[in-house]
Amino acid sequence: MGLPQPTPDLATSPSVLVVCLCAEWCGVCRDYRERFAQVQAKFAQARFVWIDVEDEADLLEPLDVDNFPTILLAVDEVPRFFGPVLPSVDTLERMIRVHQHEQGASRLQDPALADLLGRIKQAHPAP
Repeated sequence: MGLPQPTPDLATSPSVLVVCLCAEWCGVCRDYRERFAQVQAKFAQARFVWIDVEDEADLLEPLDVDNFPTILLAVDEVPRFFGPVLPSVDTLERMIRVHQHEQGASRLQDPALADLLGRIKQAHPAP
């Protein structure tokens, strides 16, 4: 019998924002939306936002999103990943876990992504 595992302190857990950029006309996106919700259910402390790139094109300026689904992942308000992904539950879960717990994980240095992150937080405030 091993020692009990410590429970994570929610006050010190990193904040995670996962944004899916898709288009309603895209069949892959429509299918992925349910999978995105499945992952959301597994990460109760993370915040998930679904954005239709055509409905909110002004929000995304000057960035263009041409491949779907495209994920923007930020940890502690720092963009860590931005790009198209395979529409798979396992892929998204793995990405979140890696970036959430890796202290030395890469930070995206693109100022346009940091600006986009700020606009998303304004347009889609946390409940």
